[in-house]
Amino acid sequence: MTVTVSMAQAALRFVFRRANVGPAACSSSTWLSGSWIHCHSGSARAMSSRRKTNHLERTVNNFRQEMIAEAKVCGILQESETVKRLRLVVMNKDFTFKAGQWVDFFIPGISQVGGFSICSSPGLLERESVLELAVKYSKQLPAHWIHTQCDVGSEVTLRVGGDFFFDPQPSDKPVNLLLVAGGVGINPLYSILLHVVDLYRMQGSKSCKYKPGSVQLYYSAKNTDELLFKRSIINLAREFSGKINCNFHVTQQSFEISGNMQPYVTAGRISERTLAHVSKDNLCYICGPPPMIEAVSQQLEKLGVPKECIIFEKWW
Repeated sequence: MTVTVSMAQAALRFVFRRANVGPAACSSSTWLSGSWIHCHSGSARAMSSRRKTNHLERTVNNFRQEMIAEAKVCGILQESETVKRLRLVVMNKDFTFKAGQWVDFFIPGISQVGGFSICSSPGLLERESVLELAVKYSKQLPAHWIHTQCDVGSEVTLRVGGDFFFDPQPSDKPVNLLLVAGGVGINPLYSILLHVVDLYRMQGSKSCKYKPGSVQLYYSAKNTDELLFKRSIINLAREFSGKINCNFHVTQQSFEISGNMQPYVTAGRISERTLAHVSKDNLCYICGPPPMIEAVSQQLEKLGVPKECIIFEKWW
């Protein structure tokens, strides 16, 4: 695996050199209700006129950890017709991430670097040294490798990055979260949701001083088959009734919705009407296609949510 780590370091040096910045450049923070919340800089609100398809180009100004860690695939699940979910055991015990972040994904023998949001909680990593990724099929080499060649036992290397995360500290005041996802944009938001669930379950223990608020999730996809993690999300909403609420939106449903999902599913896109009852005091995380992010951000601002409380991740 030494060769793989060297390849990873060379790839990152190359893209940083092209952009003339360091790996931790342009990380920004906002002070909100006594808590430091990291988010994109204001310039990220403007849509780029040049479409960047390379992960390293898109994220060159994002924070990256120094550590590059070896990992081994320990499980593969077909999450949907187009999405595979990987479980990876991380070899380095010092490896950490914050809910909402992504990884640079280095594959032996493939020069192109993948970039995939982590969809599991930091707690799972602490308990089992495992993190999970849900990757949609693509012809781009890293995703194509995952769908066509990756197997249990395959070895890769990972590096954590990203300024889109929820990482409350013990002294922070409780905050209610609004999570809005489109398609595979659910991945970092599911990680945040699972992190809040871990905090719920740790209440009363000496290791958890932070008291989490409520979570409202709006998640849009073409149809119910493409709603990732839907059973788990519904089960969590039932387990933590009054604390977690979920609303699924389907835009191109052509078959009957199953009975157990009907109470949670609405036909049509997430709209201003959908968000009409959102509190302006919520901390809002959005991830999905750029047009959806632009529309939802504008809707939230019209409802009185301050710009600094609207945090988003644009990936494609």
